[in-house]
Amino acid sequence: MRIELICTGDEVLTGKIVNSNFSYMSQKLEDAGLDVVWGTTVGDDRESLLQAFRLAAGRADAVIVNGGLGPTVDDLSQEIAAQAAGCELVLSEEWLARMEAFFQRRSRVMPSNNRKQAMLPASAEIIDNPIGTACGFALDIGRARFFFTPGVPRELKRMLEEQVIPRLLARSGLQSTIHLKRFHSYGLGESHVDALLAGVETLVSDGGVKLGFRAHYPQLETKLTVRGRDLDDVRAKLAPVEAEVRKRLGNFILAEDDQTLEGVVLAELASRQATLSVVESFTGGQIAARVAHLPGAEKAFRRGIVARDLSEIAAAVGLDATPTEITRETAEAVAQAARRTTGATHVLSALVNLDDGPDRIEFGGTICLAIATEADVASRRSRVVGGREWVRLGAIEMALDCLRRYLQGLPVVERIDFEKT
Repeated sequence: MRIELICTGDEVLTGKIVNSNFSYMSQKLEDAGLDVVWGTTVGDDRESLLQAFRLAAGRADAVIVNGGLGPTVDDLSQEIAAQAAGCELVLSEEWLARMEAFFQRRSRVMPSNNRKQAMLPASAEIIDNPIGTACGFALDIGRARFFFTPGVPRELKRMLEEQVIPRLLARSGLQSTIHLKRFHSYGLGESHVDALLAGVETLVSDGGVKLGFRAHYPQLETKLTVRGRDLDDVRAKLAPVEAEVRKRLGNFILAEDDQTLEGVVLAELASRQATLSVVESFTGGQIAARVAHLPGAEKAFRRGIVARDLSEIAAAVGLDATPTEITRETAEAVAQAARRTTGATHVLSALVNLDDGPDRIEFGGTICLAIATEADVASRRSRVVGGREWVRLGAIEMALDCLRRYLQGLPVVERIDFEKT
């Protein structure tokens, strides 16, 4: 099945807003084993929309149109869909009643222009929107089945996952049991992981497993899309591939599926009834922010200390003498002092020394990390080359990942692709 995505709106076409809806739809369809072959962005212009619909109708088997279902004059999707399909717009009494009830529940009077949202092509099938007033719908235009969805992201996501994807799977004739297995890693680039996992798909001879990646620095998501006759078949296919991925990526896998790195860290602390304090410079408290808001953190998270100046950090943790520079030994001393000061069982210190100034040929930063407990201290030094934001994000992720490794009994020092000696 060949699928095209059409995103509408002048604000999307001109770049005034980032088209995150396209990215979301494409990823979700890929995860379901459905191929997006074309992507089109078109403004709020009748002739342009009509041409886009007709072009898609002639080359795709299914089309998802996103946006243009609102109550204002520049929302044109229903009108142009009816024109492309060669039918009239008619009032859906069913959807009009739904909208009126929607406003009544909120003790509001429905504006008259919202009535436009209940005007649908005569041949359309209503696709429910349980959390908004924009009525989704589907109809045939030429050879393709078109699915019209609202531009509001939370409404689109609900409709796509609950209604559109199941309809596409039914039309495609694909085996209905599909499972997505995800591995999250830090420290290995996409091309490196691709090389490490070469051939894992062939462990399943019928092509029922598809390997994919989604890079979002500093993490990489490795995806296994598994298709089978039923759940047992899916599990049988996934088992050897899943085991091989774990074997080849090893310590770099920091979480799986819906887990997060900070969630894994918190779970490890909770299993020990341990507590955590964090000392950080340059990262602006973002290491602590990743952990402190999580459910259960009130029992584990003790304190966050944030400062840019090394003397301020030294004073806050109670060091007798202020270190003159950020080194691995400095990070260790800060972590050990903070453990005594805060009373936490574990302290993570993350200190960053930026390479700044006009004479620098390349920009980067030196990251010095330490984890202190009553029994010992572990540390590492890493130099990361890149812009300020690259260094900041890398320092946050490396710090949490080193803590994860320490808690899981893994090596804290293991060379990553993003550092330079």
